[in-house]
Amino acid sequence: MTNAFNPASASLALGPVADLLDRAVARFPGRPALDFFGRRTSYAELGALVERAARGFQHLGVRKGVRVGLCLPNTPYFVICYYAVLKAGGIVVNFNPLYVEREMKHQIEDSGTTLMVTLDLKQIYPKVAAMLEQTCLERVVVCPMSGILPAVKGVLFSVLRRSECAEVPDDLRHVSFARLIGNAGGPRPVAIDPARDVAVLQYTGGTTGVPKGAMLTHANLTANTAQLEAWVAGTGLNAGQERMLGVLPLFHVFAMTVVMNLGVSLGCELILLPRFDLDQVLKLIARRRPTVFPGVPTIYTAINGAAEKRTDLDLSSLKICISGGAPLPVEVAHRFEQLTGCRLVEGYGLSETSPVVTCNPLVGERRDGAIGLPLPGTTIELRAPHDPTELVPPGERGEICVRGPQVMAGYWNRPGDTAAAFVDGALRTGDIGQRDEDGYYYLTDRIKDVILCGGFNVYPRVIEEALYQHPAVAEAVVIGIPDSYRGQAPKAFVRLREGMSVEPEELRTFLASHVSRIELPKSIEFREQLPKTMIGKLSKRELVAEEMARAERRADPARRDAV
Repeated sequence: MTNAFNPASASLALGPVADLLDRAVARFPGRPALDFFGRRTSYAELGALVERAARGFQHLGVRKGVRVGLCLPNTPYFVICYYAVLKAGGIVVNFNPLYVEREMKHQIEDSGTTLMVTLDLKQIYPKVAAMLEQTCLERVVVCPMSGILPAVKGVLFSVLRRSECAEVPDDLRHVSFARLIGNAGGPRPVAIDPARDVAVLQYTGGTTGVPKGAMLTHANLTANTAQLEAWVAGTGLNAGQERMLGVLPLFHVFAMTVVMNLGVSLGCELILLPRFDLDQVLKLIARRRPTVFPGVPTIYTAINGAAEKRTDLDLSSLKICISGGAPLPVEVAHRFEQLTGCRLVEGYGLSETSPVVTCNPLVGERRDGAIGLPLPGTTIELRAPHDPTELVPPGERGEICVRGPQVMAGYWNRPGDTAAAFVDGALRTGDIGQRDEDGYYYLTDRIKDVILCGGFNVYPRVIEEALYQHPAVAEAVVIGIPDSYRGQAPKAFVRLREGMSVEPEELRTFLASHVSRIELPKSIEFREQLPKTMIGKLSKRELVAEEMARAERRADPARRDAV
């Protein structure tokens, strides 16, 4: 084992999630906890706000088991309300503020969310307000954007950008944030059973595309935080002195755990941005000097690209960067480390595991292309994709199945889906991987993404990694398309680096020396932009839908003519 500690000996303290904040407040009361566009909040101030918000939520009827939605971008309101709902005994339901009404309606009704917290912005509030008439939602806590900005910026926002703020009715179904915290604090203590009580419903599309609420208990979330704390031991990080850059959305499970819960547990200052904007991020790194920066590969790719055009970038404050959400191309990792001098490692996880399962060591050997070693207390089994009751022999590919304290309790109100997600008590991830002789795991692909090509399994990630080795390729996605001879064939979608060019056949010739003939893409299509998910990772779903529509038009002349 090449990491700096023995995972088997790591102690995992499991308890209520709100205890993470309470301990940080006790240890670092005067240290900054939050930085939002220059407005800073200490841990003592954050703790007091959470206490008052928790009491306010209890006054609104939040008690053990009540589901409270957070429909918020990265702002201090998210951190305050997240811990306050849990301290009040409620269950947090994370909502993406970019949801359309249909998506929001489904999640509210499926989860039974009766109270929602949101911003007063026209981009978000009207969608939430519409749910008061269409769903079981009963009340909305509305937070003013101007209230969390520095004094001058807050005034300017109120005056100059008033058109961006929604008109909020003054009625019993709407509660202002000021009213929520308008008390002396001291919420009624709630007895939490960490192993049984659900803390968060984290919705995931899974392999079926049907949104399901993964029930993450208090023990799941505090275990994963403790596992990550053990993982960063020996890296030189100092509790109470680090600055965590929070660009990934906190409503996503990766940021919720790796940015917020881990950051609070370590007493970090959380530097929050509502969205990723490259210029803003680079300026913030130079000005605020963050030391820890979790991200997705596309963020690191964008920073690498900026460095090719600029010589004035100062990224030297960064010590540790953890990449997740999508495969991290080897060339991207190497280039980023050359630029910064920091350690960039790839981890792996999913919503159902709170989310982190494996990570490359932050001290010791990082293996290129590997998703790393299992976190403390985590066991991985590789099972035959065609028969998950069968374990595969060492060295062979199999479906990654996980056991550990971070594995969810099941899917909310979906016993059938829960049963299907487990085999012999281990969570089926739907991902194909393999293990080397030293215990490092390598992710090959998702089961649903494997291309069945003339009886052979073709793994898109292998082709994507080969594409990234070409100097002109900035981003690449490979999917399977219908093929009359082989059933399916790989097709590559590529975004080139700015100012660079290459012909499709030239790229195919390059690939011919890196992949087998069966893996060689049938076609390569260049795009100015490739679709991405809400956290910025490359998305295949839209490209698959496009290709399916093309195939249908080719197969149906009448449909083609209509188009």
